[in-house]
Amino acid sequence: MSNDRPGELFAGPRPIQTRGEEPALRPRLPKRAPKPENPAKPEKPKAEKPRKAAPPRKATPKTARGGGRRTILGTLVYAGMVAGVWCGIALGAVLAWFALDLPDISKVAQFERRASVTVLAADGAEFARFGDLHGTTLGVRDLPPHLINAVLAIEDRRFYSHFGVDPIGLARALYVNWRSGRSAQGGSTITQQLAKNLFLTPEKSLKRKIQEAMLALWLEHRFTKDQILTAYLNRVYLGAGTFGVDAAARTYFGKPATQLDLRESAIIAGLLKAPSRYAPSSNPDEAAERSRVVMGAMVDAGFITAQELEAARNAPPSAKRKPGGDGRYFADWVTELVSAFVGSGHGDVVVRTTLDLKLQRAAEQRLEEILSGPGAGANARQGALVAMTTDGAVRALVGGRDYDNSEFNRATQAMRQPGSAFKPFVYLAALEAGWSPDSPVEDAPVRIGGWSPGNYDGKFRGTITMANALAHSSNTATVRIIDRIGVERVRRVAAGLGINSPLGKDLSLALGTSEVNLLELTRGYAGIANRGAPVWPYAITEIRDRDGNVLYRRQAGGSVPVVDPAHAVQLTRMMTGVIEYGTGKSAKLDRPAAAKSGTTQDYRDAWFVGFTADLVAGVWLGNDNNAEMKRVTGGSLPAKLWQGFMLDAHAGRPPRPLPGMEGAPAYVASGIAEPARASPAAAPAPARGSSGGVAGGIGSLIESLTGKGSAPQVQYDYGNPVR
Repeated sequence: MSNDRPGELFAGPRPIQTRGEEPALRPRLPKRAPKPENPAKPEKPKAEKPRKAAPPRKATPKTARGGGRRTILGTLVYAGMVAGVWCGIALGAVLAWFALDLPDISKVAQFERRASVTVLAADGAEFARFGDLHGTTLGVRDLPPHLINAVLAIEDRRFYSHFGVDPIGLARALYVNWRSGRSAQGGSTITQQLAKNLFLTPEKSLKRKIQEAMLALWLEHRFTKDQILTAYLNRVYLGAGTFGVDAAARTYFGKPATQLDLRESAIIAGLLKAPSRYAPSSNPDEAAERSRVVMGAMVDAGFITAQELEAARNAPPSAKRKPGGDGRYFADWVTELVSAFVGSGHGDVVVRTTLDLKLQRAAEQRLEEILSGPGAGANARQGALVAMTTDGAVRALVGGRDYDNSEFNRATQAMRQPGSAFKPFVYLAALEAGWSPDSPVEDAPVRIGGWSPGNYDGKFRGTITMANALAHSSNTATVRIIDRIGVERVRRVAAGLGINSPLGKDLSLALGTSEVNLLELTRGYAGIANRGAPVWPYAITEIRDRDGNVLYRRQAGGSVPVVDPAHAVQLTRMMTGVIEYGTGKSAKLDRPAAAKSGTTQDYRDAWFVGFTADLVAGVWLGNDNNAEMKRVTGGSLPAKLWQGFMLDAHAGRPPRPLPGMEGAPAYVASGIAEPARASPAAAPAPARGSSGGVAGGIGSLIESLTGKGSAPQVQYDYGNPVR
């Protein structure tokens, strides 16, 4: 039957319709007379006797009923054949449609994965890992029987007997899910899961399940059971960026998969259900509970005895420290920097960093103590901390209170007003302009146009030295200084020391109204500690590929001072007064230190940044939603946090003098408690000029007497003061 005429495939004899009457018989026609042999002598036809018609035959009831049954049965068979043909065609069409976008399984599946980045601390200890990790490819015969049995018991007990799809297991899963009213059990076989992992996406749809079954049948036809199980165990995702049982064993237990014991094998098998939920590194209790379920399934399947189960339960697993537990904000920051050193197309790399795990843990612990203790009552819910050496090597970095709740890095990404923590750059610019720590400046009410900034404590000390103005964080004195030396000079000094964020061009810059992040502010202080030479914060010292080849290694280098080193040392001496008798007295250490506090309008941000001869550290407290804290100033909780961390960081280290102050005491201004008021004529006041230097002689005296030096140049309206 030709395919060109499909209609004939379904053509057939028409059914006979019986109505109960007898069929009429056709009358017989008379035979024609034979042709005469001699046409000249025709013979006369002989007369024939008429025949009587035969009586019609009566169909017996039995015969009629039997014929009816055969007709109905034949019709049903025919209809079934037609329906079967149509169902076959429909099924073929459906399968063909599902197969349209199947991958080319005639080729070996290429497993695409992200390159891994393993992050090491300064001492070589691994503390974070990113990307996809694969261990050694191991065959079924290489792995412990306990591991194989654990996987089969909990995932696919009939793996070695089904043909890729397990109808019994599927029916059981459907029944269990129906009884429980939720998706409590899956019906996919290991072969189906491998098909999904190799060729398909995790999409949950009927189409994907049908494609999964089709590919499972192909895998079973093409490979042996051991090959399928081997591929599955080496490709399956098991959490923490690990693929395959060997990578998981090394990550969670610090050993290859060939050395796993019974309980560890059960933990690995338990990860197949939900890798993130049952990871022993992040959820040890749930991992232990899941392992007990797996071992119970092993007992039910006859793989282990009840005695072996009891012994395994009493043996604690040797779980490793949580991957990425300490320094995860730091690790994120480092990972973002890798591509800049080795390119975006790098393979697996190992990155050695500057992180000191001891200092990192101390920073995290001290921050949590402040926030969960006094910070809770003061509405201080977030914080950050950065610590680096004077050459820029970052030793600790905390970007927030809880990485699991928020990965936003408040040390490198949050832009906040520094308040008075910006003032050292103003005073350094003044020193560059020719002022000295003993130069007098007026701490009294000031109005410039419509702007009248006040002091945080509401007090005015009259004429004081510049050193005391910094120690007491006088707003009015600082505004007078920047008005005298010029805003542009301050912007230049701050930018030269590493403040890269845009800085304002008005007098409010002196009070820290331009936003910065904690990392760059700490960097600026490191430049001061480095005697005026800017530093570049760095976290990576070396990058190697997976074979140990060096891809990048940091070369030691230096920078040229952007300010006179003598002026940087003078500023350092002035900043010691902040801790000795100024706003940062609560941060006093057992060694010389210089620092500055900062508080912004309505207590929205509180800072404390400072340094010793060994370390520069900055802290910030506040709220992500910019909510007000309850009278938290930089000299209160941030200063205590800074002090606690610095005491931990310097434990066991001998005190050393601050840079540039070897053999010299810290700067002590005259009249520390209440400095004597300097007469305007006794010391020359800084003169306004193109150079910003200190004018001498009669011109300076006249300017001081007439008050021209304090006259506003422009008018500003900044509203409430910034402390």
